[in-house]
Amino acid sequence: MGEMDEEDVVMRRISKLKKESVREEMVSRFARIRKEAREFREQLAFQEREEEAENADIVAGCKSDLDGEAQCREPEGQQFTKNTKQKEGDLKSQDPEAKKQEDRRLGSCGMENGSCAAGVFSSGHSMGADFIRRYSRQLLVPSFGVSGQKKLSESAILIVGMGGLGSPISSYLAASGVGRLGLVDSDVVELSNLHRQIIHTEAFIGQPKVSSAASACLALNSSILVKEHGRGLNAANAVEIISQYDVVVDATDNIPSRYLISDACVATAKPLVSGAALGLEGQLSVYNHKSGPCYRCLFPVPPPPGTRQRCSDNGVLGVVPGIIGTLQALEAIKLASGFGETLSSRMLLLDAFSTRIHMVKLRGRSPNCFACGDAPQISAANLHEFDYERFTESTLSEEGPKAQELIPVNDRLSSAELKKLLESGKPHVLLDVRDSHEYVISSLPSSLNIPLSLLKERLSVLQSAVDSVVSFPDNPQEKEYPGLQDVGSSKEECSSVVPSRENTSIYVVCRRGNDSQKAVQFLRSEGFSSAVDVVGGLESWAKDVDERFPFY
Repeated sequence: MGEMDEEDVVMRRISKLKKESVREEMVSRFARIRKEAREFREQLAFQEREEEAENADIVAGCKSDLDGEAQCREPEGQQFTKNTKQKEGDLKSQDPEAKKQEDRRLGSCGMENGSCAAGVFSSGHSMGADFIRRYSRQLLVPSFGVSGQKKLSESAILIVGMGGLGSPISSYLAASGVGRLGLVDSDVVELSNLHRQIIHTEAFIGQPKVSSAASACLALNSSILVKEHGRGLNAANAVEIISQYDVVVDATDNIPSRYLISDACVATAKPLVSGAALGLEGQLSVYNHKSGPCYRCLFPVPPPPGTRQRCSDNGVLGVVPGIIGTLQALEAIKLASGFGETLSSRMLLLDAFSTRIHMVKLRGRSPNCFACGDAPQISAANLHEFDYERFTESTLSEEGPKAQELIPVNDRLSSAELKKLLESGKPHVLLDVRDSHEYVISSLPSSLNIPLSLLKERLSVLQSAVDSVVSFPDNPQEKEYPGLQDVGSSKEECSSVVPSRENTSIYVVCRRGNDSQKAVQFLRSEGFSSAVDVVGGLESWAKDVDERFPFY
C-alpha cells in the first residue's frame, strides 16, 4: 500500500512539472507574439511618416496658375500617357471619337500626371488615383505590378474575329487596361451566336459585331481606346492594319485567315497569339515570337478541303471557346507587358470532355519557311498580291462552305419543287442522310434517316422502305406537317398512280445540300436510278418553303 502511495506521489510530481513546462512555453510564445506585433506597429508608423513627408514635398512643389488649379511637377520616370499620345500619332486628330476616348482615358480628374485638384499624392510612377483603384488587384501581383500595368496601358492589341474566341479576349483585355484595342470583323450578330459569343447581346442582333463588341468593351472600361475595323481583314489591308498594333490575336474560324494573319505578322514583325476551338476540343499557341516558328513553319501546306471542320458545321460547346479565348487574352497580356513565359514553340491542347490539358513542344522556325525562312517569299511589299483563298481552296468568310455541284442538274430539284411533289401524293421515300444527332434536332415528317457514313451497309433498310411504299402508297403521307398542304393526297386522287420500284422516287436531303449529292451519286451507282438530290437541303427548305422550320 505504501509503495502505491509513493508511486502515485511521483506521478503527480511529473504531471505538475509537465504543466509548469507547458505554461512557461506558452508564456514565452505569447511574449514573442507581443514583441512582433509591437515591431510591426512601429514599422507601419514609420512608413506612414515617410509617406506624409513625401506628400509634403509634392505639395511644396506645386504652384497655382491664374485659374487657381494645381500644377504639380512632373514625377520622375517614363509617363505612359505621353508615350500613348505619341503612339496614337495623327490617329486622334483624324478621329474625333478617338479623341473623346483619350480624354476619358486620362481619368476622371482630367489630368495626366497622377494628381488632381481633389488631392495630391506621391508615388514612383505617373498613375492617377482612379487608375490605381481600378487596377489595384493587378498591381498587387508581384511579377506584374506597376511596371506590367504601365506597359499594358501603353500597348496596342489587335483582335481579329469577334466570335466565340474574340468575346472573352476583348472583354478581358479591355478590363485589364490595354491602352488601345483594335477589333476586326465584318459579320453581324445572329441569334445562333449568343450561346458562345458572350460579348454580344440580343439587343445587337443584326448589328455589326465590331460595334457590339466595342460598346461592351467601353461599357466595361471607358478609359481605353477602341478602334473598329468593320470591313474585315484581307490581303489588301492586312499589313496596314496590323502594323498599327504591338500584338495580334487570331480569333478566326477559317484556314485562309490563319495563313493571312500569320504572314502579315511576320511581314510586320508582330507576335501572334493563335487559338482554335471546335466541339469539345481547343488549342492555343504563340507564333512569330523571338526564335519561335510562325504558322507556316508548322503547316506549310493547308489541309485538304474535305478534312476541315468549322463550328458552323461540327458545333462547339459554348464554354470551350471561352476557355481558349481567356487563355489567349492571358498570352496577349504577357506579350504586351513583358512578364511571364509565353507559349512560343509550345502548343496547349484542351480536351474538355475529360477536362485534360496537354502541352506539346513544337519544332522551331524552319529555314525554308515561305514566310519567315532564310529566303522569305512574302513581305510587307508583296503580301497583297498573294491569293489566300486560292491557296487554301477556301474563303476568308466565316460562313460555311459554298454549295457544291457534284451531279447533273437533271438529278436535282429545288425545295419548292419538293414541296409540290410531297403534296401530290406521288409514291416516294424522303431520305435524310445527316448524322443521327443532327436528325433529332429537327427533320421533315415521314423522312427516313440513314447517315451518309452508314448508307452502304444499310441499303437493305432503304430497299425495305421503297418496298413498303410500293405496297402501301398512302403510308408516307399519314404524318401531318404544318409546312405541307394535303392537296391531292386522298385515296381517290392517288388511285391513278400505280406505284412501283421504278416510279418510286427517293428524295435525298441533308443540311445544306452537299452530302445529299454524294448520297445520290452512290445510290445511282447501286441501281437506285430514281434517287434525286434536293438543292440546298434543309437550309433551302427553311428559307424558301417554310420559315417556321427550325434550321440550325
